[in-house]
Amino acid sequence: MEYGFVDCHCHISAREFEEDLDDVIERAREVGIKTLIAVTEEIGEFNRVLQLQERYPDLVAPCFGVHPLQPERRSVTPQDLDAALQQFYNHKEQLVAIGEIGLDFTPWCVSTQQDRDDQMKVFVKQLNIAKELDLPVNVHTRSAAKVAIETMREQGVSRALLHNFAGKPSVALEGVKAGYHFSFPPAVCRNRQRDKLIKQIPLEHICLETDSPALGPEKHERNEPSNVTLSCSYIAHVKGLSPQSVQMITTQNAYKLFPKAVRR
Repeated sequence: MEYGFVDCHCHISAREFEEDLDDVIERAREVGIKTLIAVTEEIGEFNRVLQLQERYPDLVAPCFGVHPLQPERRSVTPQDLDAALQQFYNHKEQLVAIGEIGLDFTPWCVSTQQDRDDQMKVFVKQLNIAKELDLPVNVHTRSAAKVAIETMREQGVSRALLHNFAGKPSVALEGVKAGYHFSFPPAVCRNRQRDKLIKQIPLEHICLETDSPALGPEKHERNEPSNVTLSCSYIAHVKGLSPQSVQMITTQNAYKLFPKAVRR
């Protein structure tokens, strides 16, 4: 069996890709990407990601999610989710996961307890939608890794990807115990800050992602899915493994976590 790559968390519906999307997709295919798990951040993106699935049915696997930070970097409110709620149910057949959802307690974005409470309400509600629809979750945890993992465990969530994870290794291992997966974008190649974390998380709990158009190998340049190969090579380097084995196992992990993304 030939193993390609799965980009487990990318924003292929982002405006940054509008001008040259066919080229971006072509480059993704050239490096061997088989599936793009396409996350959304707010209701305005839902239709676009479905249109992209129609355009590239063998590649784009859509997720719907309401992100803890909404446009203008304001904290999400329960009203933001209410507006999107019916869409999750209307399109449940097409969705492979609920995401991008999560918690973001970065001080310069979230200044009040009310903001945190609102984020928690929206997060828990979307975790429950995922359970109801029998879907995994694609999760953002900035300055909130411990709380997010504890909340998911309390809510009985068993399938989760913690994307661009930057929490402590001890917190990550709590997630591993719960059966969760972790993914790392090409930005990890820029410094060695997450080496210890990557070393400690078993490869069976790691997936690849780009988070494109953000978090690429160069800070101020647009990232794209084809850079998933850089994440693969870097994880292989840190773990002392071959890139081929990292590619194979992370792809197996991805399809186990997102079974609806498997191309039959």
